[in-house]
Amino acid sequence: MIKIQYRYGLLLTCFGLYSVVLLAGAVESFRLERVIQAVQQRYGGDAAAAAQDWNDALTLFQKGTEQQKLKNINEYFNRKLRFEADSKTWGREDYWATPIEALMKGSGDCEDYAIAKYFSLKFSGVPVSKLRITYVKARIGGMDSNITQAHMVLTYYSAPDAEPLVLDNLVSEIRPALRRTDLAPIFSFNSEGIWAAGGSTPQPGDGSRLSRWNDLVEKMKGEGFE
Repeated sequence: MIKIQYRYGLLLTCFGLYSVVLLAGAVESFRLERVIQAVQQRYGGDAAAAAQDWNDALTLFQKGTEQQKLKNINEYFNRKLRFEADSKTWGREDYWATPIEALMKGSGDCEDYAIAKYFSLKFSGVPVSKLRITYVKARIGGMDSNITQAHMVLTYYSAPDAEPLVLDNLVSEIRPALRRTDLAPIFSFNSEGIWAAGGSTPQPGDGSRLSRWNDLVEKMKGEGFE
């Protein structure tokens, strides 16, 4: 989980547009046989079993409407993963796990939930243009609290100008953003760009910089994704 005191400009440096665009061509198809073989060699049998379970779920979810896919995938990962800090799961302060890594561990923090849901919806046929991984300030301690913490959710836009739906690990019910008054968006991104809070057009990025997102893409390539 990122520290909220970082400025938005610094965050854009960390998540340069180069990395986001790279993902568009890096992970376009979910080829189970290749993935199972790769993760079994990389991580062992538990990872292969996790990949098989994930594939079985996505195969079932693909038959539904987009709204059904949102509900099923949100519930799947909220049920499969328990929340744990990266320091406990991975022994470091900020580690972005691939969906298979998270399923293999059975745990993750907020970005791991959002990332896993993003790729699952993508692989289930939901257009990436409708999905954004969104950094927010989450108010904790009730409506009158001034205490906030950094948090990540997945947002879904049925149309470019639509009110997004929020898929979260803290609140299991999928709610419109206007009903999540405890969340204040900072910025969002997907494989097509980066948006400032409330922005309707992508922000420019520096293509010379790498990021944790780029590292995530490279790990997924090593797991057999293309």
